[in-house]
Amino acid sequence: MNVIIKDAKRRMAEIVEKVENEQRLSVEDGVFLYESDDLLTMGQLANQVNLRKNGRNVYFIENMSLYYTNVCEAHCAFCHFRRDEGQDGAYTLSPQEMVEYVAQYYHPGMREFHITGGHNPNVPFSYYVDCIKALKENYPDVTIKSHTAAEIEFFSRISGLSYADVLKTLMDAGLGTLTGGGAEILSERYRKKMGVGKATTEQWLEVQRVAHGLGLKTHATMLYGSIETKEERILHMTQLRELQDETDGFMVFIPNAVQPASVNAGIKRRVAAFDDLKTIAISRLMLDNIPHIKAYFINLGTQITQIALTFGASDVHGTIIKEKISHAAGALSPEGLTRDELVWLIQGAGRVAIERDTFYNPIKIYE
Repeated sequence: MNVIIKDAKRRMAEIVEKVENEQRLSVEDGVFLYESDDLLTMGQLANQVNLRKNGRNVYFIENMSLYYTNVCEAHCAFCHFRRDEGQDGAYTLSPQEMVEYVAQYYHPGMREFHITGGHNPNVPFSYYVDCIKALKENYPDVTIKSHTAAEIEFFSRISGLSYADVLKTLMDAGLGTLTGGGAEILSERYRKKMGVGKATTEQWLEVQRVAHGLGLKTHATMLYGSIETKEERILHMTQLRELQDETDGFMVFIPNAVQPASVNAGIKRRVAAFDDLKTIAISRLMLDNIPHIKAYFINLGTQITQIALTFGASDVHGTIIKEKISHAAGALSPEGLTRDELVWLIQGAGRVAIERDTFYNPIKIYE
């Protein structure tokens, strides 16, 4: 047997032993997994860990995506959603316009508004507070999942308030949790190269630390598939893991593949399905202290999402209704799915579909 193959088999056997004994994987272990082509072993290990944590349960939520504004001061290289003030297609909705938009799609089973948008410096912090307040006043039973940690850093800059005071103000208005975005890759080399004109790695992590200290349970993402190294992906995960050791505030990790600039982009411009499944599995194996790994069908597509449920994922997000950010680029997935479609997706993978609230409390189990 070739020495390299023999060594790879030995390394994989060591990782298998670690996982079976519930020992934490190292950065070196994670990088080795990314360099390995033994996808099935990774999938089996991740499935084992997920079944240990979540059984055969896979979660989804009746939610709706909202976008206050697409005007943004940042010019991130991967973003096709943002606009400059006055540019064709730029918009900023008033709180009342937000409420009117929701009224077109709202139904009583909706449990969450998933809100993201640009870092618009042309409106004051009070604008964002008023938007949340208006939504909460009109839809008091719907959880407001709004703003990334990067947006909180932006609000701190434009308001002069501390992260804690920004968060407390938003919580008083009705904020229930932060979204996971703005993390991209938690590496300053990556952020500089990709022109990530928003929170630094340390600022993003600090906002999450403060949010967790205030009692908010939050989300974390990773945007993979561009210029980052495999080691940077693993270091991204281990930084989240270390913060989770400290705060226990993350509910779910969402690895998102970079989308090409156009829906007509060829397959060479898209992240390979092999990499998508590998990333789901490695995420589950590395992030031993975060309860859930999300297979986000907007980025993965529905078929890969279904397969991901046996590669360590225990969440498929939600109904969404008119997702815009990934579809402003080249996402090929639907803009949303119905409850019945999500249940079908989950059950088709031999799993138990559980409708949840934002905080993973079960609402209904679909046998």
